[in-house]
Parts: sequence; C-alpha cells; structure tokens
Amino acid sequence: QVELVESGGGLVHPGGSLRLSCTASERIAGLYDMYWHRVAPGKEREWVAVITSRGATNILPAVRGRFTIHIDDSENSVALQMNNLQPEDTAVYRCHAQRGRDNYWGQGIQVTVSS
Repeated sequence: QVELVESGGGLVHPGGSLRLSCTASERIAGLYDMYWHRVAPGKEREWVAVITSRGATNILPAVRGRFTIHIDDSENSVALQMNNLQPEDTAVYRCHAQRGRDNYWGQGIQVTVSS
C-alpha cells in the first residue's frame, strides 16, 4: 500500500505559478508511473501529466508549455510545476501512482486561479 500526500496548492492570481508536490510513503522513481489528474468544477476528471517509471513524460496539450512534471531527487516525490496559471486551471489536483494492476491515489489538493 502506497500512501500519497499532495501539497503546494492554494490561491494564485492569473499568470502566477504554483508547484504541487506528491510525496509517497516509499520510493517511486523507476517503479511507478506517476500521474497528476484534475477535476474542475462541473467537469469530468482529466489527466494532466504523467512521468513513467522509465522517465518518459507527457503533458496534456491544453497545458503543454506551461506545466512540467518531474521526479524529485528524493525519488519518493513527484512535482507538477505550473506556470502562467489561468482561471480554467482551477481544479482539485490529485496524484496517482500505477504499477501493474496496482493503483494508488492521493486525497487531492485545491488550486484556485482568480483575480
């Protein structure tokens, strides 16, 4: 059982930046595919970014060029760097770890972009 805890959310003005972190209870680098998902008000959940166990990354086209994902040096934390945030980025962001059939989710963290 892997426990995931998100941090770094909050309120930011349009154009601002936030860095979300997802800290796992065990090493994730090289073992798990790590995802960030979000659920915006009134919308379905969508994946935002993934970094695979092999280090390959993919970013949702709508946020590509503004969001990046990487594994921290600690190897048990994955970060989502979000720049030039816009009101449409307002959502609850959740971390997700996958390894084979095993899936683990964090509780989620609120990101609000508003002037």
